[in-house]
Amino acid sequence: MSGYNAVLARNTEKAPKAIGPYSHTVAFSHYNNLSAQLPVDPATGKLVSGGVKEQAEQCFKNIKAIVESIDHVMDDVVRITIFVKNIADLETVSQVYKTFFPIYVPALTTVAVSALPLNALVQVEALVSNGEGTIPNAPQAGDLVKLARNTEAAPQSPLSTQTVAFSHYNNITAQLPIDPKSGKLVAGGVKEQAAQCFRNVKAILEGIDVPFDDIVKINVFLKNLADIDAVNEVYTTFFPDSAIARAVAYMPARTVIAVAALPMDALVQIEAVVSHGDGTPPQAVEDRHGIVIKPSNTEAAPKNPLSTQTVAFSHYNHISAQLPLDVKTGALVAGGVKEQAAQCLQHIKTIVESIGHVMGDVVKVNVFLKNIEDMEAVDEAYAAYFPGGVPARRTVGVSALPHDALVQIDAVVSHAEGTAPKA
Repeated sequence: MSGYNAVLARNTEKAPKAIGPYSHTVAFSHYNNLSAQLPVDPATGKLVSGGVKEQAEQCFKNIKAIVESIDHVMDDVVRITIFVKNIADLETVSQVYKTFFPIYVPALTTVAVSALPLNALVQVEALVSNGEGTIPNAPQAGDLVKLARNTEAAPQSPLSTQTVAFSHYNNITAQLPIDPKSGKLVAGGVKEQAAQCFRNVKAILEGIDVPFDDIVKINVFLKNLADIDAVNEVYTTFFPDSAIARAVAYMPARTVIAVAALPMDALVQIEAVVSHGDGTPPQAVEDRHGIVIKPSNTEAAPKNPLSTQTVAFSHYNHISAQLPLDVKTGALVAGGVKEQAAQCLQHIKTIVESIGHVMGDVVKVNVFLKNIEDMEAVDEAYAAYFPGGVPARRTVGVSALPHDALVQIDAVVSHAEGTAPKA
């Protein structure tokens, strides 16, 4: 594969040194993938004193320092993800957040998780546009514009934009089961709530003339993991959505995350990453809709009828969350969290290699742990797969995992060759 469009990992002394083998930011093509930032003072390497307000401020200061170190500004952020330990702290964190985005607000996801590294109260992650791209002397370097859009057909919030497009991706704010007319949660249980989340996502996509089957990755945040079967019933009524997608049984890549709590005491929240075939201006008219989604599965890794192992679009591959399952038996591998982490990463490696890539092409890794204290053991396995510590990373503690696993891992992979234009 071509090395022309290169992975660019960078660190700055103005942000805290990583507490594991990962980089502050990894750029590829037109996006910078930032590691989730903890409320650590870069001067001391320790959590800042004070409560959640002070911790949130430090998280955003660290993000700002990283963004500015690569000659960008906070308005280049397209998505913010906020993890809090206590959902009641969200209002305080939101007040801090607004001071860093006083006018433009990015797409946003907010959840409460069971635990965070260093026993922090908050952790913040950012995805940043990369106007110059990583292709040397590319014709559109520095010219691409960000498109932030809302529709009245879906719930609106002063804290977020419903969809923020840049280059060939639309980033959708995580959707709660809110009726856009009343502004309240819909009546019923988790099935009704899941359906409303998906209706909201669909309304946003219709507002920008994008088909529902252009979704390449779905993240499902669940208050109770036991609700997954009910959510899956709803899921299959939305995917596949079109005749073309049904003909090939297309399903996006997917990750399911059991959270401690969600805003408005919701039972489910849905986040989507969406392909954007026409790109953002100044994309040439003749190139509109010229890039295709390329889903791929391999028999050498666990398969799931509700997700595709990897979905490529343009210059990125999105890998479904991998559990530590033996591909032959479907059972958890023997051993503890280190062995389980190695199995998750081996599945990712197998999937990555099945599409002609290598682990050095991974730009972002998301680690979900049943016990946050297991991170050191996970890093022992992790270092064997990422000896240079290049990918950006997020680590959160979750309340439960499928199969009662101890760890689950997903990834975003660079795709230098891109996906083919339509014939």
